[in-house]
Amino acid sequence: MLIVTTETIGGKRIVKSLGLVRGNTVRARNVGKDITAGFRALVGGEIAEYVKLMAEAREQSVDRMIDAAEELGANAIVGTRFTTSMVMSGAAELLTTGTAVIVEDE
Repeated sequence: MLIVTTETIGGKRIVKSLGLVRGNTVRARNVGKDITAGFRALVGGEIAEYVKLMAEAREQSVDRMIDAAEELGANAIVGTRFTTSMVMSGAAELLTTGTAVIVEDE
């Protein structure tokens, strides 16, 4: 599955657009990791616990978007975007959207 943030794919032409596809996940922070992150915030630097949490959320939302595109018969997704939003204190949603398409070599 080709996944791009652009509206076109070099060397390919879109022969059919199948529509919007999306994948999402909602993740909550872990109290133990919050304590570690709090200490790290005091001294500065990257908060690795949250970086890992968001990376896992991105992967899961992309996987779900791919599953949706495959169900439509797509072989590519164009215009991919990521959006995050807080759904409650300590929990965030990561939403991935794109357009499922069928592409062929030019």
